[in-house]
Amino acid sequence: MGRESRLIMVGMEGVREFAVDVTVRPIWRLLLRGLGVYLPGWEMPVGALRVRDGAADGFGPPAYVDDAGFGVQVRDRRKGLEPDREIYVRGKENPSFGIVAAGPAAAIGSRVVDAGALMRFARRLTFEELFDTGDADSVPYAVRGARAVENAVFLDRAAGIGLCVEADPVTRAVACPLYVRLGGPSERTVRVYGVAQPVRSHS
Repeated sequence: MGRESRLIMVGMEGVREFAVDVTVRPIWRLLLRGLGVYLPGWEMPVGALRVRDGAADGFGPPAYVDDAGFGVQVRDRRKGLEPDREIYVRGKENPSFGIVAAGPAAAIGSRVVDAGALMRFARRLTFEELFDTGDADSVPYAVRGARAVENAVFLDRAAGIGLCVEADPVTRAVACPLYVRLGGPSERTVRVYGVAQPVRSHS
């Protein structure tokens, strides 16, 4: 596929511009890995459709856009739900962690899932995964691993949505640059939306 066809998709619905900046970041690679694990055989996205002024074709509730990127409004919040998860480690000397989780968005425990809520949930899942209840020495490693989470992807297959969060490696500010819409089982399509510019939370 040529460069122009990667950047612009032309079809019956007109011209759609891809947000190319997000596809070169670790969060994009983590999303593709997660889709491969939890949605094998589905059509992989070639880019993220650029969202400007909080609007784009097919983009809408339950998601929204603010200064920290995308967020999702969830009807329910229920504790005790355990999503599937895969942890990925990048680097050796100062490793950064990424996690992909798949399950009901209600498991996150917040009716408004934004960058902060999703990153806290991702770090909690990472701690739980690395902590061995029978080994007290695993606590420091689990704490370091949780703090080192820089990228997280959450996919709600039943609701057909997903959200991706990343932490700035320098400032540690978090943002959600990507929102995912999953087609039904008969379609097996994945559409990804990206904010017009990389955003960073100041909270």
